[in-house]
Amino acid sequence: MEKIVALCKRRGFIFQSSEIYGGINGFWDYGPAGAELKRNIKDAWWNDVVRSRTDVVGIDGTIITHPRVWEASGHTTAFTDPMVDCKKCKGRWRADQLPDTKCPEGGPHEFTEARQFNLMFKTFVGPVEDGASVAYLRPETAQVIFAQFNNVLSVSRQKVPFGIAQIGKAFRNEINPRNFTFRSREFEQMELEFFIKPGTDADWHKYWVEERLKWYESIGLPKEKLSQYVYKKEELAHYASACVDVMFEFPFGVQELEGIAARGDFDLSQHQKFSGKSMEYFDDESKEKYIPHVVEPSAGVDRIALALLCSAYDEETATDEKGQTETRVVMRFAPRIAPVKVAVFPLLRNKPVLVEKAKEVFKLLQPHFTTEWDDRGNIGKRYRYQDEQGTPWCVTIDFETLGEKGPELADTVTLRDRDTMKQERVKITELVPLISQKLRG
Repeated sequence: MEKIVALCKRRGFIFQSSEIYGGINGFWDYGPAGAELKRNIKDAWWNDVVRSRTDVVGIDGTIITHPRVWEASGHTTAFTDPMVDCKKCKGRWRADQLPDTKCPEGGPHEFTEARQFNLMFKTFVGPVEDGASVAYLRPETAQVIFAQFNNVLSVSRQKVPFGIAQIGKAFRNEINPRNFTFRSREFEQMELEFFIKPGTDADWHKYWVEERLKWYESIGLPKEKLSQYVYKKEELAHYASACVDVMFEFPFGVQELEGIAARGDFDLSQHQKFSGKSMEYFDDESKEKYIPHVVEPSAGVDRIALALLCSAYDEETATDEKGQTETRVVMRFAPRIAPVKVAVFPLLRNKPVLVEKAKEVFKLLQPHFTTEWDDRGNIGKRYRYQDEQGTPWCVTIDFETLGEKGPELADTVTLRDRDTMKQERVKITELVPLISQKLRG
């Protein structure tokens, strides 16, 4: 993890939030490469879960909602973790994650009795900070979907079974954030609430577990590092009939990426009870009226980004002609997820004719792919920089491009592959279709 954390800062994936002031625990900023990586993850999820289907629509709900939403969902009373303090060192931990090391003050820790700590961030709406203006930063995006169920159903022309999806920020006041970005206080979720007819829960739950596992492989996570944790009956929430966690083998252990739960009609029934508004659905075909059940795949964008960073990181050691050993660090992202798809270099930055031609190629590629211009340092250093950023292809404009080594090479460029480091001459006019084909592959 130390190497990955160092690379994340060095190559602009992830920075400590407010670093110049000493940082703030549990909060992270994403740099240029990290912002593109996260956007690609969200775009892949939205495309595959929403746009490529006819039975899922999307919404974008607010971070702050009416406090009754969280009363109905149970978050104001049950969304807690057990917390303990050490009387000697004043450290604070979750009761199920106590340290097994000696107390810094000497000897074993001396823990207080566990007490429940609500994880929601509290705030106030309006100019007066009193009980009537209390609100909360949402701890999940799902409840906005349930609260808007009737509105979405009336405008989307959908019928059960159908889903409502959302991507957005969520906030949890974690007692002890840890493992880099894995457990943070501010994070992004990608959640789908798929509404189904009662009695079809098991079939739809199995379907979404299979779909989600295939999706993780499609974005480049190796099958052998993915696994499932199937909840035992006694581990399920009282309203759930099944739950499976998609797990990933991180350097710090096997941890959850996503939960897929069959939640019954608990959420809609609770909002019907607390709001007094009917959440029943009338089925035109069966002429039945019922509150739909729901299957919920809920994934963390930041955890997926961290899994991709851990999975992509690779080191290659080679010996050159002089017998010197060199280590190449390369991020082997799947091309659809890579922050930058192609980088364009003029071979020499002090040759205006090369620079001008390279800019033409850059402008040709830029509308089609996330493209980066780089003319700093020698060509080897540029390749190494792009390898560490995970850029799948680099295009170099050289003297052959200008026709100085023969007319047959005029208007061709060098296309270098990140993984194999092989280079091929490609006509400039063929670059867009060729890279497009490689991306689809």
